[in-house]
Amino acid sequence: MTNIDTQTLEALFRASRAAVEPGTALGGHLERAGERYRGGGFGRLVVAGFGKAAIPMALAAEERLGNLISSGLVIAPKGTPPFKKGGAGGISSHDAEANLPQSPFVKGGLKSIEVVTAGHPHPDSAGEAAGRRVMSLARACDERTLLLLLISGGGSALLSVPAEGITLDEKRITARLLMEAGADIHALNTVRKHLSAVKGGQLARLAFPAQVISLMISDVPGDRLDVIASGPAVADPTTFNDAWTVLERFSLTERVPPAVRLRLEQGRAGTVAETPKPGDPLFARVESIIAARNGDALSAAAAAARSLGLEVNIRGETVAGEAREAGKQLAREALRVRSNLHAGQRVCLLSGGETTVTVQGSGRGGRNQELALSFALEIAGTSGISLLSAGTDGIDGPTDAAGAMVDGETVSMARRAGLDPPSHLAANDAYPLLDRCGALLKSGPTGTNVMDVQVILIAGDRSTMP
Repeated sequence: MTNIDTQTLEALFRASRAAVEPGTALGGHLERAGERYRGGGFGRLVVAGFGKAAIPMALAAEERLGNLISSGLVIAPKGTPPFKKGGAGGISSHDAEANLPQSPFVKGGLKSIEVVTAGHPHPDSAGEAAGRRVMSLARACDERTLLLLLISGGGSALLSVPAEGITLDEKRITARLLMEAGADIHALNTVRKHLSAVKGGQLARLAFPAQVISLMISDVPGDRLDVIASGPAVADPTTFNDAWTVLERFSLTERVPPAVRLRLEQGRAGTVAETPKPGDPLFARVESIIAARNGDALSAAAAAARSLGLEVNIRGETVAGEAREAGKQLAREALRVRSNLHAGQRVCLLSGGETTVTVQGSGRGGRNQELALSFALEIAGTSGISLLSAGTDGIDGPTDAAGAMVDGETVSMARRAGLDPPSHLAANDAYPLLDRCGALLKSGPTGTNVMDVQVILIAGDRSTMP
């Protein structure tokens, strides 16, 4: 590893995650849901959840609502570690390498809410089966039922019930093609909604006339309610025409399975029903609340940085687009800031969002690793600048890393080890290079997900970071 101040970078990243941990973020909202249940003349409180934070959210719900819960089911990714109650109502991971018991309960945790695990990011038959059970829970609701939905990033893949006429494999192939083409979450979920039996407000339609409270941890830029987990309980402003336009934009209309193409064509012709739209009366009985978002994580990191005596600048623009281009842009901003610093001045630049990677090579890595390697190439040889870029969920692509930490010496270290950084970047192969340099950040699954966070430390000449 280089002389990066890993202690400061990791401390600020931990502060960002702690602010969006479900036990903290959901507490007040769950208390109000309990009050509403007690005073609303309801006969049943049913819980359903899906996403990377499903288990910690369910633990928080049981801790706050206890015996009020009649029944529940949450869907979490396979390989999610068991979680336990932490201090001050928090939730923490037992062991990042442990596997979650498949069913029915989390060891030492849940009592009223069953846990099922399923494939992520690519849906599997377990997710489809669990999704159909969630649909059955919704259909069984009546006007005296309060349905509490716990939704977090990854929910689109985990709650995966294909629309009539489409198989899970056909839906999965379509999503994979879009991901590999570099489609962002808005485009991806526009298509997902129109190939699903449950997304795009359709779960709320199944539950009507129940009262629905949807608590969300947002993992999408702009925090659009209809995009988080493809908005199963939110009115859908997108159409079959929009979904078709997405496929055209990425030149996929002839590459998707024929059944997918047929459904979208039928939807455009009006022979297949649209998803429920804004203004539909059923949404009068749905309340949607974002309990945690990327901005909350950045605000917490900023407070921690100021406590260390750092000047703080939170980037107003969401980090998005191609990861390697975002890395270049952030590096250039950092270089501009450094050029204006005096000796001893210390600045922390914070940003957040979610980039994409258009897969062109056969390497191993994730969007944060690719961003970090691109950043390192741009600042190569420059002292006083270091970056941490990581997913708040602790997962970066199909790897065991959350992200990476780099500085101006990372590139030279890689070259001394016989590696060529530009070639690794071109091949989407950041992981082995960063691993060789000791630059990977490995936290294991964190139990939350509000996209990614970038922490950049910048020091004027001859200064030292805290």
